[in-house]
Amino acid sequence: MYKKKLDEIHTKDDVGIKEVIEKWIETYRLRSKYDESSIVNAWPDIIGKAIANRTQQIYIRDKKLFVKVESAVIKNELAMMRRQIIGRVNEYVGHVVVEEFIIL
Repeated sequence: MYKKKLDEIHTKDDVGIKEVIEKWIETYRLRSKYDESSIVNAWPDIIGKAIANRTQQIYIRDKKLFVKVESAVIKNELAMMRRQIIGRVNEYVGHVVVEEFIIL
């Protein structure tokens, strides 16, 4: 007779690790900070490595994304892509986190 290992026995109360983490984030009201830090960490993937390498500082406050860049050319490019960047950032997170994009 085949005996199941303890790890293989699933009950109806089993919950995936993703669900547990999501519930924990919501319980302790950490969603906004989690989203902000994930955007900052994913900035090269969102905007591209060429521009991300020239980004000196990035942070979010009051639904505004602040980006400091070293080059006037990059500032101009970012200003022209303002709506696209807001869309990409919010799409990455899955809901509206950024409403304004400010270039420093």
